[in-house]
Amino acid sequence: MLSLSSQYPVLVIIVSLMSAPVCALLKGTRLPWALTLIVSALTFYMSIQLLINVTADGPTSYALGGWAPPWGIELVVDPLSAFMLVIISGLSTGVLLYARASIAREVLDHQLGLFFAAYLLALTGMMGICITGDAFNVFVFLEIMSLSSYVLIAMGARSDRRALTAAFQYLIIGTVGATFYLIGVGLLYMMTGTLNIADIASRFAEIGDTRPIQAAVAFIVIGLGIKLALFPLHFWLPNAYSYAPSIVTAFFAGTATKVGVYLLIRFIFTVFGADYSFGTVGLADILMPFAVLGFLSMSVVAIYQDNLKRLLAYSSVAQLGYIVLCIALASETGTTAAIVTIFNHAIVKTGLFLSVGCMFFVTGSVYLKDLNGIGKRMPITMFGFVLGGLGLIGVPLTPGFISKWYLVQAALEKETYLGYGLVTVILISSLLAVLYIWKVVEVAYFRDPPPGSVTKEAPLSLLVPTWIFIFGSFYFGIDTTINVGFAKAAAAFLVGGS
Repeated sequence: MLSLSSQYPVLVIIVSLMSAPVCALLKGTRLPWALTLIVSALTFYMSIQLLINVTADGPTSYALGGWAPPWGIELVVDPLSAFMLVIISGLSTGVLLYARASIAREVLDHQLGLFFAAYLLALTGMMGICITGDAFNVFVFLEIMSLSSYVLIAMGARSDRRALTAAFQYLIIGTVGATFYLIGVGLLYMMTGTLNIADIASRFAEIGDTRPIQAAVAFIVIGLGIKLALFPLHFWLPNAYSYAPSIVTAFFAGTATKVGVYLLIRFIFTVFGADYSFGTVGLADILMPFAVLGFLSMSVVAIYQDNLKRLLAYSSVAQLGYIVLCIALASETGTTAAIVTIFNHAIVKTGLFLSVGCMFFVTGSVYLKDLNGIGKRMPITMFGFVLGGLGLIGVPLTPGFISKWYLVQAALEKETYLGYGLVTVILISSLLAVLYIWKVVEVAYFRDPPPGSVTKEAPLSLLVPTWIFIFGSFYFGIDTTINVGFAKAAAAFLVGGS
């Protein structure tokens, strides 16, 4: 008799998928929020159990309907996919603790059930992308995630009508990215006769030099570059983050683009193979310049933003540049740095966006001109923002420092002028991060509050989850057993070719 735990690979997808239509039928704020939180927490628990099982027993495969792969659809749990499941479901649960009061303020009452239904579908899509072993089903889950994301962003129209334009822009660009990916998968299927990722990988070496396969690699990398907001394919992201509801921005900043990075890592190391990707095709020569230009230029652009959410959005594009640079270094240390940065950036940026959400809840604005003296008006919230900002800069004892430490190590392994040059531009980008974080600090602490303003904090239901992420970021900056430990295991698994 099968145990319940043996069904976790499919349950982490099915539970949220089946709960979404139930949410859509519920009225008010409390019931759909409570159901969504319970479902997310259950998914988080199952993801942790899957990670523990993979760590103890190695990768596992789940054949849907009893049809053995490659003929049937396969779900695969390995060190990387299990770690991603924990990140996504954990961030989702933390954000939902924050959500009830915040979303009631930012979304129309009659849309709340639909909002949480779309949220669960987005969670389903992200989890499905990370666990499926079928290249076409990646596209299916990518579309589930994307379509629900467009809805969630558009629901920010209650606060700012530009959310509708941002959602439409994201829809158009996201569709282009998904189409590129699907064309690539179609070419792979034409040449291999299979959609199973492991089966494609086993046949790839024989056909890697053919024109259709080279075209497939190009289509897939570009499509995923759009989805992960790699510079210069990032222009959908700032508006999407700026005008979406606060919890949507916080959730997506920690998860959505990271899913795109996960897929890029998965295809480069699992399907194409590192030797083909970085040797035959020379992806490093393409990805590395865009990554460096991304984290330098976007850090500069962030300095000139007067919208706090938009500032952090451009900062996210810069941080994604770091992750892509880690991948382009084509080493186990670089891959470790990429995976650990996915985790660290997710924790830090979610905490920062939740802090901004607290400011918006109280002041009704995220524009710096309306936040003069916010450090005196909301001292607890602003202090949390400053601590999160230290993580972006990369100050010791923060996750940002751990990420940059491993990135610098990976760069120096090159033992050439390239390695030293990369370390130099990483340092410059960190100094630029100091400037845009200091810009906010200057507004918060060195400008007088508006006349008649009083000290008022956001409710505890918002402050507590925010500070969980802030404290969590420092915890993972001091004790790296979890983030670095699992990142090293996943990198060794990928680079080792297992």
